[in-house]
Amino acid sequence: MSEKLRAGILGATGMVGQRFLTLLEDHPYFEVTTLAASARSAGKTYEEAVGGRWKLDVPMPERVKDMVVMDVSDVEKVASTVDMLFSAVDMTKEEIRAIEEAYAKTETPVVSNNSAHRWTPDVPMVVPEINPEHYEVIEFQKKRLGTTRGFIAVKPNCSIQSYTPALAAWKEFEPTEVVVSTYQAISGAGKTFKEWPEMLGNIIPYIGGEEEKSEQEPLKVFGHIENGVIVKADGPIITSQCIRVPVLNGHTATAFVRFAKKASKEELIDRLVNFKGRPQELGIPSAPKQFIQYLTEDNRPQVSCDVNYAGGMGVSIGRLRPDTLFDWKFVGLSHNTIRGAAGGGVESAEMLYALGYLTRK
Repeated sequence: MSEKLRAGILGATGMVGQRFLTLLEDHPYFEVTTLAASARSAGKTYEEAVGGRWKLDVPMPERVKDMVVMDVSDVEKVASTVDMLFSAVDMTKEEIRAIEEAYAKTETPVVSNNSAHRWTPDVPMVVPEINPEHYEVIEFQKKRLGTTRGFIAVKPNCSIQSYTPALAAWKEFEPTEVVVSTYQAISGAGKTFKEWPEMLGNIIPYIGGEEEKSEQEPLKVFGHIENGVIVKADGPIITSQCIRVPVLNGHTATAFVRFAKKASKEELIDRLVNFKGRPQELGIPSAPKQFIQYLTEDNRPQVSCDVNYAGGMGVSIGRLRPDTLFDWKFVGLSHNTIRGAAGGGVESAEMLYALGYLTRK
C-alpha cells in the first residue's frame, strides 16, 4: 500500500468525483487519501457531505465514507497531503484555471476532467490511445509555471469519444470532412432522472458549448507540438449538432465521413478492430484489450447492450455503410462518465505514471 501514490480528488462530491472514487477503489497505482470539495462540504465526513446525492448505480466505497472532506480552496493544505490530484471541480472556467494552476505550482500534478485548460496551449489534452506523445509538452509547461514536477494534463470532452477514435483508426485514409450528431445522456450534465424528470420522454436540441467542442477538440487531439505548444490539426473539417436525449449513461454519435483516399468496408473495419495505442502496448490497468469493437448487427450499438463494453472504457462502432453524399457513415457509442470522464482521467493518470511523469513527492 505504501508504494501507491497518494491521490486526491478535487470536487469529490459531484457525479464525476463519485465516479473517480469508484474507479480508484483498490487501484494498483493510486490510493485515495484526500477528498476536497466546496466550503459547505468541508469538515463533514464524505457520507455526510454527499447526503442523498450519491448518483451512481454502484455503492459508495466503504473506506471513503468516514473520510473528512477538505476545503478545495485551501490549496497548500490539500496539496501537502497528496502526490497528485484528479480534478472535477464545479466552478467557473476562470476559477478552475486559477485553482488548477495554483495546485500545479505546489509541485502537485493535476489530471483534470474539466474543460477550463483544454485550450491552454502547453496543456496536453489526451486520449491515451490516440495522442500520448502530447504529454511531451509538459516539460514546456513546467518551465512556464516554474515547477519541477507540478503540471496540468486534461482529457477531452466526453462527446468526442464516440467518433474520434474511429477517425484516428482511419488516419491512413485521410478523413477530410465529417458531419456528426451526438445524442448525449443526461449524466453528461451531472443529472439523474430523479433530478431531471422533465427529460423523461423528451429531447432537447441544444447543449451549451458542446458543438464547438465537438468540432474543435478532435483537431487539438490530432495536432502536434511546435515551439513548446500544441498546434491543432488543419483537418478534418467537422460540423456537428449535439442533442440531449432521455438516456442515463452513454453518448451515441452518427457520423458521415469523406476521405481523401479510397477504402473498402473490410479495410475500415479491420483498422477499427485492430487499432491499438500505447495503453494497450504497456498493459496499463484501465486500458481495454480491444479499444474499439465493431458490431455487425443492424440495430447496434445500443446503449442498453453496449455502453458498458470493456467496463465502459471501450468504444462501440456499428452500421458502417456507404453514403450517397459522403463516402461512409457509421454509428458510435461510448460511456460518457467512464471513458468520457473519470475513466478517461484515470487512464490518463496511469499513462502518465507509466511514462514517469507521476512520482511520489
